[in-house]
Amino acid sequence: MCGVLKEAFDELLDATLDAIQRHYGDRLVTIAVYGSVGRGTMRFDSDVDLLVIVRDLPQGRRKRREDFCAVEDALSGIFRALKSRGINTALTPVIKTPEEAEIGSPLFLDMVEDARILYDRDGFFARRLDRLRKRLKELGARRIWRGNVWYWDLKPDYQPGEVFEL
Repeated sequence: MCGVLKEAFDELLDATLDAIQRHYGDRLVTIAVYGSVGRGTMRFDSDVDLLVIVRDLPQGRRKRREDFCAVEDALSGIFRALKSRGINTALTPVIKTPEEAEIGSPLFLDMVEDARILYDRDGFFARRLDRLRKRLKELGARRIWRGNVWYWDLKPDYQPGEVFEL
């Protein structure tokens, strides 16, 4: 059953990549999937966590999310087909500008080991993740798993009062 599930999500990712590229056109910089789908540990009810980086976005999460509805509308047929196969999924996009991505986000810690980059114009986001990986290595950071969840020990030799940046 695992192969069937992976195949179904791969079909969805291919269609999602196409729909996002058509919607944003030349403004599109990056599409990455992370979380359980990025790791390949998805279940029948897993959502698809996406990072979408686009130039010239409207201000505010709400306007960006409303704009993204056109992508979801374009995928309505595949969502219906997946549901008929018992796969109840949805897209959960985080939509950022390149400038916002350069600033960074704690979310990127979730992506540094597990993200699958589906599209990345000029390697923009791959370079951003590489810089973060390098910094985590310099700090001696470790991702620690506890069952199905994890946390980061960002600086194991941290001393109280010490200040460090990622």
